Amino acid sequence: MPAQVSKPPVPAWSHRLLAPGAWGPWGPWSSCSSSCGDGVAVRTRRCLRSTEEELCTGDPRQYRLCQLQGCPSGSVPFRAMQCSLYDNKPVLGASARYQWVPFHGAPNVCDLNCLAVGHNFYYTFGRVLDGTRCGPGSPDLCVSGRCLSVGCDGILGSGVRPDSCGPCSGGHGACLFVHRLFQGEDASSGHFGYLNVTRIPAGASHIKVTDKSRNYLALMTSDGRYVLNGDWSIAWPGQYEAAGTRLRYTRTPDGTESLEAPGPTDEDLQVMVLLQEPNPGIEYEFWLPRAHPQPGHGNSSPLRQPQPRGAGTPPPQEPLGAPVLLPQRRSSATEPPPRSPPGWAEVSAGPCGRCRSPKGRSQRIRHFCQSDFVFQARILARRLVGQETRYEVEVTARYRHRSPLLRREYVWVPNACGCPALREGGEYVLMARRHVNYERTLNRILLQDDGYARPWTPREERLVREAARHCPQPRPP
Repeated sequence: MPAQVSKPPVPAWSHRLLAPGAWGPWGPWSSCSSSCGDGVAVRTRRCLRSTEEELCTGDPRQYRLCQLQGCPSGSVPFRAMQCSLYDNKPVLGASARYQWVPFHGAPNVCDLNCLAVGHNFYYTFGRVLDGTRCGPGSPDLCVSGRCLSVGCDGILGSGVRPDSCGPCSGGHGACLFVHRLFQGEDASSGHFGYLNVTRIPAGASHIKVTDKSRNYLALMTSDGRYVLNGDWSIAWPGQYEAAGTRLRYTRTPDGTESLEAPGPTDEDLQVMVLLQEPNPGIEYEFWLPRAHPQPGHGNSSPLRQPQPRGAGTPPPQEPLGAPVLLPQRRSSATEPPPRSPPGWAEVSAGPCGRCRSPKGRSQRIRHFCQSDFVFQARILARRLVGQETRYEVEVTARYRHRSPLLRREYVWVPNACGCPALREGGEYVLMARRHVNYERTLNRILLQDDGYARPWTPREERLVREAARHCPQPRPP
């Protein structure tokens, strides 16, 4: 019986999986690979391991985008410069000499593929230099023969992308998504006029507002300046700039509107709606950094729903409520009031300051000849509708009307100041214009805040009838 040969014992350490080594600290960044335009800098690190440890996992090199001042006009592009280094140089021992320009149709975009000028062939001269664009108009760069994207942290190949609300590598947990449906309306206005929808705070990103009705979305900046569809003027669809971002406004034939902006915004934006019919619902959404004050956290929240200034509704008290469209009163009692231009008279003060009313023969004639409606009316009722004032009037005499003028009419004033100063029950001579927007969804009588509105007297009626004789007569066809 053959003798049994015993096997040597297996060392215990051979059953253990070898642990990976540890990386040392990163070294300093190198200088940029280019002197102007785009380039890359590199830094390295060493793998610290013993003989019983595996190699470190990861890359020993890291590349960072370095953006320098733009290259002077007329400079040769970086890839074209690399191809030109081989101009008039022998290739594969051939005696012919060529001029070379970049060729972008080869499979590997990070090879230096150059086309022979005047010929139908290209040649690959190895790799392009680090920091060369992968292709015309591409934001990606070639590094060590690989096409790498630049992360929002500036590191090539990191794959880090901005979060929905803008921060880099914060994770979506650092963002707050706001998505709501606004269904409010001011029934007292007869579903007509401006109504506040919401305030979009500064720092918002990926903004989208949608309305599917005959109403019109309106947008206002924090200083009270309209960006879209303000002052009863409907804007064309297209691109607009506001709050440090580009807005895209679309409107389809069926009335669907959308307002989109990538953001982030650098100031608050007030979204409003110009009502033409009952509001079926306005959907809006945007992203905010979670550190931003959130909706529903008390009256100080910038997302607190502004209240419409309808009849009997006091203005909001907090500074973050509805935007103030009206000029502020002067706070200094010693500051002299501004002088009115010639032909204007100051009358009783409204909530925005003193009202101005045209006076004198020349102003009377000018207003009469430029107005669509000149009539005598009794003020029956006054109502605030959004940021405007609507007067219900009874027409008692007609001096000029280019369109039919009914006995009972609404007269609109585009402010809530009480200018012109019209008293309920009073009789006035009014000179107004017909306001019809280009889509013909608005047709109303508009009296400007500096329009002609004088108390009726027999003398005023006589002067108004005299003004009619000074208007230019239309030429016969």
